[in-house]
Amino acid sequence: QVQLVESGGGLVQAGGSLRLSCAASGRTFSTYAMAWFRQAPGKEREFVAGISWTGFSTNYADSVKGRFTISRDNAKKTVYLQMNSLKPEDTAVYYCAADTRLLDRSTSSPSYWGQGTQVTVSS
Repeated sequence: QVQLVESGGGLVQAGGSLRLSCAASGRTFSTYAMAWFRQAPGKEREFVAGISWTGFSTNYADSVKGRFTISRDNAKKTVYLQMNSLKPEDTAVYYCAADTRLLDRSTSSPSYWGQGTQVTVSS
């Protein structure tokens, strides 16, 4: 089992950058696939980026590919989402998620969720 706490959200201007962090507790972090999902006002939750437990395989939503980078540091039990060239449509609550299975799409069903962190991108 794993517990997740997100941080790093905030207000940023369009074109700016932000790095989200997800700190995990527990002793099983390194064996879990990790992912970031987001939910914008009035919209359904969507997959943003995922990473395998080894860190060698990553997946991105088409809307963020080339702008966002997911990474993990198993020694620190932390997963990151580096967000560059932010757009107003990136505004959402971002959630960290974990599962023993690969997380690579919006239909994925993570076993564990963080509380979320708000990202607001202004024009």
